[in-house]
Amino acid sequence: MSQAFSPDDLIACYRRGVFPMSDSREDESLYLVEPKLRGILPLDSLHISKSMRKFRRQTDLAVTINKDFPAVIEACATGHGGTWISHSIEWLYLNLHARGDAHSVEVWEDNVLVGGLYGVTQGRAFFGESMFSKRTNASKLALIYLVEHLVNRGFSLLDTQFLTDHLKSLGAIEISQAEYLKKLSVALERNARFD
Repeated sequence: MSQAFSPDDLIACYRRGVFPMSDSREDESLYLVEPKLRGILPLDSLHISKSMRKFRRQTDLAVTINKDFPAVIEACATGHGGTWISHSIEWLYLNLHARGDAHSVEVWEDNVLVGGLYGVTQGRAFFGESMFSKRTNASKLALIYLVEHLVNRGFSLLDTQFLTDHLKSLGAIEISQAEYLKKLSVALERNARFD
């Protein structure tokens, strides 16, 4: 694989509001995406349904941070019929994680990974990349934990890239590219520590 596109290049992309995708797991090339409408989850607008609150109180699922980043990204890449997370892109994120710029939230059931998500941090922004769930509500639990963690650490922006029904049910919204870039600029003015 050509390493012409480096982890530093990837960080530069996030800082200017674009992110990478590939067409398949085996695709060696990548392309950059800059949606005209951007999904974000305002950190003060997290919506947790009554049933999810009850689930969270009663569940035996455990949540961790950065316990097994490689397993999370692999599950995100292989858990669907098709994926945009190529081996090349996975390599980039593993490198970002090794240097402290990418993070994961894991959900465990009896020490088995059943859900999680990962993303990239810069300044006070968290760029959510992908999530997976092998058990009902596992990815929702990971996202709720992430939002609470970001609030506690002083983050100001949670970028979800696109708006899905799943994310919308938790309070995510769509904003214009111009508005997103303003929020991103503010988030990059100061740093926050993820862990």
